[in-house]
Amino acid sequence: MSGELVKETWWQEHTRTPWRGFKLGLLAFPSFFVAVWFGSVLSMVTGIIGILLFPSAALLVRNMTNVYRTLIGRWTGVPIERPYLPEPPGEQGFMGLLRRFVALISDPATWRDYLWLMIDPIVVTFTAALPGWLILYGVWGYCLATFAGGMIGHYGGSDWYGWVHVDPGYDRDTERIVSTLVVATLCIAVGFLTGPKMLAVYGRWGRSLLGPTEKSRLALRVQHLTETRSEAVDASAAELRRIERDLHDGAQARLVAMGMSLGAIEHLLDKDPERARLLLAETRASSAKALRELRDLVRGIHPPVLADRGVGDAVKALALDHPLNVEVTVAVPGRPEPPVESAAYFAVSEILTNAAKHSGAGRVWVDVRHEGGMLRIAVTDDGNGGATLDGGTGLRGIERRIGTFDGILALSSPVGGPTTVTLELPCALSSPKTSLS
Repeated sequence: MSGELVKETWWQEHTRTPWRGFKLGLLAFPSFFVAVWFGSVLSMVTGIIGILLFPSAALLVRNMTNVYRTLIGRWTGVPIERPYLPEPPGEQGFMGLLRRFVALISDPATWRDYLWLMIDPIVVTFTAALPGWLILYGVWGYCLATFAGGMIGHYGGSDWYGWVHVDPGYDRDTERIVSTLVVATLCIAVGFLTGPKMLAVYGRWGRSLLGPTEKSRLALRVQHLTETRSEAVDASAAELRRIERDLHDGAQARLVAMGMSLGAIEHLLDKDPERARLLLAETRASSAKALRELRDLVRGIHPPVLADRGVGDAVKALALDHPLNVEVTVAVPGRPEPPVESAAYFAVSEILTNAAKHSGAGRVWVDVRHEGGMLRIAVTDDGNGGATLDGGTGLRGIERRIGTFDGILALSSPVGGPTTVTLELPCALSSPKTSLS
């Protein structure tokens, strides 16, 4: 994730952050030209050309600030969400372009991005990029002390390095050379020591201007809830169709056959008792199969062990019936809400099915725990890896299912393995219940 900062040692942090800030400072140059182009387009919005060019100019600004959001999140550990309000549905023609123009120009994030690009060259120079410049200035001081000072004087000029005056006799003046070395060393030391602090200040500045406002956060929340509600309705409709199909093709067909068999038995009781007994035996077997199919169907809707024992023991029951060697660890001191338990259970069931079908794994580890108000489930297998969210493995469906509860899914599956699927669902726990050992 872009906002996730890998833990570094003190030495790594202080040697890397000045150059990260320096790169952010260099990024301000193309950003400024993007801002100038956006301002030029903005000056033309009273005409048709400005309206036609504005969406592409705004998209360029957003792409540029998204680069900042990614780098700031990666290098400072300060995640910055995209703050943009939802755009209207895509429409062809001039009216669609006009609606998009109105949506973009009325979005506060557009102007905050523009403001960022205009003033960031100044801010980054005195925050994130300053330690890098200090280090370079110190390196320049060492160059002056060794050979460049005499060259400057030789060509007839004079210069200052800090408070040290560089003149034609500089390369023969030991006192001023020592002073230059002291100033250069201080600049380099200060640059490396202040790098993390300056980058952290810059990260907070970035979040304050590039992050979402309360209005945009609320609009994005509404959009997310609308999408997840629609996906939940679609998933429920698909589940109902599956149940109807299973009933029609399975238990219902057997019950109809049983009714026909019973009618035939009724006519054969007096004429052919032996044939009637055979039909009764077949009907008894059909009734057992119908009952088994109904139980499987009910178990697929909501397993009894899930209702009685909770998600931890339900996952353990899945592991017992799984063809692979599955090891389950549970640390959940209570019961989540039933809908959350159901979503988590069926997500794990789907992941285990995928592991058996596609991973080539021999062992699977499932870790179920509740931490920080989140039900966190990690499923790891020792298979071939290479899984993706778009690989047709059903992970997108799992992501949509848990997205209804504001849950998230993370996938790590390098080629060669292992594959780890992590689910997090926000939930509170009820009082603990007795669990299976």
